[in-house]
Amino acid sequence: MSTPSGLDLAHLLPPTTLTRLAQDWLAEDVTHFDPAGMCVGAGPQTATLLCKEPGSVLAGVPFFNAVFGVLGCQVDWLYPEGAELGPEQVTRVAVVHGPARNILLGERSALNCLARASGIATRGRQLASVARKAAWKGSVAGTRKTTPGFRLVEKYAMLVGGVATHRCDLSSLVMLKDNHVWACGGIAQAVQDVRQVCGFSSKIEVECRSEDEGREAARAGADIVMLDNFTPQTLHTVARTLKQDFPSVLIEASGGITPETLSAFFSPSVDIISLGCITQGCPVVDFSLKIQCPQRSHSGTARRENGVPCGTVDDHGITTVPSGPPAARRDFAF
Repeated sequence: MSTPSGLDLAHLLPPTTLTRLAQDWLAEDVTHFDPAGMCVGAGPQTATLLCKEPGSVLAGVPFFNAVFGVLGCQVDWLYPEGAELGPEQVTRVAVVHGPARNILLGERSALNCLARASGIATRGRQLASVARKAAWKGSVAGTRKTTPGFRLVEKYAMLVGGVATHRCDLSSLVMLKDNHVWACGGIAQAVQDVRQVCGFSSKIEVECRSEDEGREAARAGADIVMLDNFTPQTLHTVARTLKQDFPSVLIEASGGITPETLSAFFSPSVDIISLGCITQGCPVVDFSLKIQCPQRSHSGTARRENGVPCGTVDDHGITTVPSGPPAARRDFAF
C-alpha cells in the first residue's frame, strides 16, 4: 500500500521479520490454553475494523496483516496506508475474514500495532506539516527513544507520517554523547577512536553543549554536530557561524523541543531537528474490531435473547444497548 509520497513503505519490511514479530506477539498473548477461543469455535466470521478518531493517519498495515496472516485470516482494506481517516466520527477502515477464534486471538496484538503506529504517524504528519508551511528545508526526525521490542513498528510509523527516523540503532550511526566524550577523555579523542573502527561507511555525530564544542567536533572530523538544549536564539547564532566555517557539516538541533516550540527552531543553518516526543508520550489512536451481533433485526430495533435485550447494531458494528443499568464499555478487547 502506498503512502502519500507514492512509495510503498511495506517493501522495507522483510516478510520473515514480519512473520517472526507476529508469532512473538501472539505467543506473548496466549501462553498455553485459549478457553475463550474454544467457546467461539472455528466457524467463518467477519469483523469490521473501526477508527473512532477523525483526522488520524492510518499506519501499521503490514504488521496488522502479518498478525492475521499467521492465523490464516484475510484482511481487506478500505483505506491505504498513510490515509487520513474521517471526518466521520466512526470510520470503517478494513474487514477481517477468517475462523472466529483466530480473529479474536489476533485482535489485541493487531490493534496494539495499529493504534501505536497510527498515533506516531499522526503526530509525525502534524510536525511535517508545520515544517512544510514554514518552507523550512530541513528534516524533522525522531529519536532512539522507542519502546523495547517495538522499535521497528515505531520507526516505520515515522516514515508513514513523513518524518525521518534518525538512527535506527547503535550500529546505524555513531553518536558520541556527553557520556562517551567524558569517558573517552575529550571530543577529538572520541572521534579519532571511533573513526578507526567505523571507517568510511558510517557517519559520526557529536552531541555538543556550546559553540566551542561544536567547533572541536567539526575540526575532529564529525559529520554531524548536534547542538543540544540550546535556546532558539542561541541556536540560530551558533548554527550560522558553524555553517560559515564548516559548510559540509550537518547541524542538528535537539533537546526539549516540542510540537508547540518546533517552529522557533527553524533556520536555514539547521539541517535536522529531532524530537523525542514523536514516540515518547505520543497518544495512540482509538481502533476497535467488531464482529456483527447475530441478534440484529432487519428493522434495526433491539431484539431479545432469553428475555434479555441484546441491543441494536448499526452499520459500523457498534452496539447500542437499551436504557437500563449501564453496560460495560466494549470498544476494546482487554
